Amino acid sequence: MNLGLKGKIALVTGGSYGIGRAIALALADEGCRVAICARDKKRLAAAAKEIRERGVDCLAVSADATKAADVARVVKSVTKAWGGIDILVNNVGGGGGRETLPVEEVPEAQWLAHYERNALAAVRFTRLVIPHMRRAKWGRVVAIASTQGKEGGGRPWYTMAKSAEISLMKTLALNFDLTRAGITFNSVAPGRILFPGNGWDEFRQEAPERFEQTLKQRLPLGRCGTPEEVAAVVAFVCSPRASLVNGACIAVDGGESYSF
Repeated sequence: MNLGLKGKIALVTGGSYGIGRAIALALADEGCRVAICARDKKRLAAAAKEIRERGVDCLAVSADATKAADVARVVKSVTKAWGGIDILVNNVGGGGGRETLPVEEVPEAQWLAHYERNALAAVRFTRLVIPHMRRAKWGRVVAIASTQGKEGGGRPWYTMAKSAEISLMKTLALNFDLTRAGITFNSVAPGRILFPGNGWDEFRQEAPERFEQTLKQRLPLGRCGTPEEVAAVVAFVCSPRASLVNGACIAVDGGESYSF
């Protein structure tokens, strides 16, 4: 399907790895110029090479999304190079972790760090791209959240931060001043997604029998999802074809979550 995205300018935060990389490649396949940012320069370079092999321009910026100055530098680099930003995918985040301390003993610094890495990073990027989308009278902002942020569960510092991202998108989606300027705001909530080096991959390698048992007992499809399956949904939500999708939180989890 041609999603009508050719020539659009997209910024994918955390776009060098995992779900972010898959989203960047999916948007490149649709003809977008794609900018990515991340901390790991080696991964950034590798992802940028893959994007350019799709026949589109790519701008890769090394940055730490928890630093306001770095966020501003990324947005300025993209707008200076290409004149605007049509699509923002707030993918940077993560950090559910394997903390084993009782919840009341988890340091406050950890709660703050996860909130900043997920929710506050999304706030910073979103605030800076909105003026460019207003001028263009068109824009798409998508937050990569989590099914845990949608219905609870997991590590509370992570779930709280992801819930905040979903709330941010929903609240902005109800702002007539923004939406009638042609901008939509949505969340995509992945379930258990498997890719090299993430927590599920580590679980699979450390305890393969328990991993397979978990898949059979807890996941309706009997398998984890892939980054590409998430990316396909994100690409559609970013497109003109999704013009009526605004304020949604779309679970991409194979039916794993319990909420409607």
